[in-house]
Amino acid sequence: MTLKQLIPGLCLAFALGGCIQDEALNVEAAIDGCTGSDVQLAIINKQGAQKSIDIYISRSADLSRQKLEFTLSQGSTIQANETLPGDTENTYDFSTQNPRYFTVTSEDGSNTPVYTISMIPAELPTSFHFENLMEGSSDYPILYEYTPGAGGNVTKVLQWASGNPGFKLTGMAADPLDYPTIQVSEGRSGKAAKLETKDTGSFGQMVKMRIAAGNLFVGSFDINNAIQDPLGSTRFGYPFTQKPVRITGYYKYKSGGLSTDADGNPTEEADRGDIYALFYKAPDNNYTVAGDVISLDGDINPEVILFARIPEMTEAGEWTYFDLPFEFQNGYTAADIDAQDLADGKYKLGVVFSSSIKGAYFIGAVGSTLWIDEVNIECE
Repeated sequence: MTLKQLIPGLCLAFALGGCIQDEALNVEAAIDGCTGSDVQLAIINKQGAQKSIDIYISRSADLSRQKLEFTLSQGSTIQANETLPGDTENTYDFSTQNPRYFTVTSEDGSNTPVYTISMIPAELPTSFHFENLMEGSSDYPILYEYTPGAGGNVTKVLQWASGNPGFKLTGMAADPLDYPTIQVSEGRSGKAAKLETKDTGSFGQMVKMRIAAGNLFVGSFDINNAIQDPLGSTRFGYPFTQKPVRITGYYKYKSGGLSTDADGNPTEEADRGDIYALFYKAPDNNYTVAGDVISLDGDINPEVILFARIPEMTEAGEWTYFDLPFEFQNGYTAADIDAQDLADGKYKLGVVFSSSIKGAYFIGAVGSTLWIDEVNIECE
């Protein structure tokens, strides 16, 4: 190669290196999501000059210690405009100032919008219709329930949790409708939830999580712990101030056939769906029971006081009504439910739907599908 041929190549290499090194820093500064141990629903308004977040938390939560995890645009940072004595890292005191103001700074420092963040006490609803879908907050569908308070009543909210964040890791979803848990328009009344057991591809084979059941539950899912401890990353329950008596609703179900185990080997057991609900007392407001509340042998977590479960789900091509009574478990009786502790939100309710009854243990059949709609919790 001659010197004349070499010089242009070197110039091009230096130019490309300069482009990489001088890549523009991100100018966007936005809050895309907010989670926390007490957070049930975060409604974000980032349109126009007045940006705000309404964070709905249990009315039994401690406003002086709100641990918040913000999802921010790439490279941006967040800071409370005023540091209060009760603030620590990622924990903020809203007991004396509510709302509070937070500034988000873009990666390049050019954009600094201020968000007004309000903590709003709320209760868990007792009717679930699956009509609402969070918009623009993630790559996967997130269903929620929202009934604003009126006439002195407390607002009722629920952001449904699911395993969709874990399925995202598999890379098997090309668009939101490819996820195990989605919303569909053909409900018993209006829209409904559709839960389908999916193949997790080569990623699932590598980590011995070959299927992902479609699931929907009252609780939370910790994506950061999903691979190391999938059962521990799934947490059931939210503060509930009434004693549940029964859970009713409608379902349709189609089995995918014989289940396979975590190693991909076929079993002799046909897959079926599951519906259950649990009620227990939490030692503190941040505590929730883990996803192994029902063992593979069918044993129920000893902390569970009341439990309701569909006996055996069969295939149903039309909307089918279910009516499941809550029954005392583990030797508990009505005398063990303290009225004052119940009023103070020290008991928690969990509701779980799954397209594969053993999906939490990665046992199931691809294609098993459960549709759920118009669910109600009847209470004393």
